[in-house]
Amino acid sequence: MSHSTRVHPGSRRYHWHRVCVEVAALFRAVAGHHSWWARRHSHAPPVLAPRSGPEAESAATTLWRLRTTVRDTPGSLGAVCTALAGGRVDIITLQTHPLADGTVDEFLLRAPADLPATVLARFVTEAGGTDTWMERADAHDLVDTPARILSLATRTALDAAELPLALRQLFGRCTIRSTPAPAADGASDGADSRAEDVLAGTEMRLRDPSGGTITVRRDHLPFTPTEFARARALLELDARLGARTPAAKDVVTLPEGNEITVRRAGPEDREAALAMHARCSAGTLARRYHGPVGDADRYLAHLLSPRFGQSLAVETASGRLVALGHLLWDGDENEVALLVEDEWQRRGIGGALLRRLVGLAVEAGRDSVYAVTQATNTAMVAAMRELSLPLDYQVEDGTLVITATLPHPSLSENPVLQTDDGV
Repeated sequence: MSHSTRVHPGSRRYHWHRVCVEVAALFRAVAGHHSWWARRHSHAPPVLAPRSGPEAESAATTLWRLRTTVRDTPGSLGAVCTALAGGRVDIITLQTHPLADGTVDEFLLRAPADLPATVLARFVTEAGGTDTWMERADAHDLVDTPARILSLATRTALDAAELPLALRQLFGRCTIRSTPAPAADGASDGADSRAEDVLAGTEMRLRDPSGGTITVRRDHLPFTPTEFARARALLELDARLGARTPAAKDVVTLPEGNEITVRRAGPEDREAALAMHARCSAGTLARRYHGPVGDADRYLAHLLSPRFGQSLAVETASGRLVALGHLLWDGDENEVALLVEDEWQRRGIGGALLRRLVGLAVEAGRDSVYAVTQATNTAMVAAMRELSLPLDYQVEDGTLVITATLPHPSLSENPVLQTDDGV
């Protein structure tokens, strides 16, 4: 038995249907009115004719990082804030760094673009600020400090090689240098055991949990005790977690059909790397280490340490290590270096390693990488060219230095970062 959906005038069903229709019509009317009202009275400013002249110029803004020292007395900070407000400057974030005889206040500001930096600094100085320093900021500075520190701590916890990078990103433009621990024979090898956990103006010297010291230098701005405490907290986290290397691996198929595995390398790979050295020819070792072949083995401890960079290892299906790639932190610069066992050369392994090393440098926010090789090393020159990046060449006494300018990390579509194709 079927039921018709048709309704007849005069029935209760008809009246209910009519009510539903009228309510629906009411909702449509309200929705239409709301849409009209939203267009007329939205939170955004109403659409006006474009402004011109001084009024249009004043609408543009600029981000600034500003740091100043004020007296540790009631109202000192308020005076600075009032002065900034009088100049139409918006305070986005504020950090305070207590000192023995005052407070360092660090601001992230949004100021009118037509407000000169000198005038902005004068506002602060006239309000009682001293030792005022400022520089242009960008959108990356909009992340609040606690969130940034937590992010850096997480990265450090996952990868020991991230500690120098975390310190650099935490303190802005600075130079990070790691000094090895004293050699077993008592030679200092450049390390100063007395220079540990010291805050000295624009330099911090910190005891490295893995041995030696880490020096952080920022010539343009003294470190505060608060920043010193943050650095020590990151190093304490690193010490508690101990040695650790990311376990991620990539399986790559070479053009000839063989599969290799690319993974992160660390100090635990030293014995396998020594065995690979023994299988390499003198010419291969000389092209890689640019010195006596006998010195190659002693470089490995430095190269595989996470304090000095990030290393990649290539293993065959049987687990034999046949290639190493290194991204080395050289102060403000970054060196890439490759060593491929003779039997496995000319198979695309060097190019695959180089792309991954450059990808690591991009992710770390580095601006460039350089490779030091011999002018006759055509394989390394070709691998650098295949990156499709701007290159600069410098030749001196047969040594060739090739510098590649890197893209911004946000440009994830850059072919340098696409490493799943293998070779």
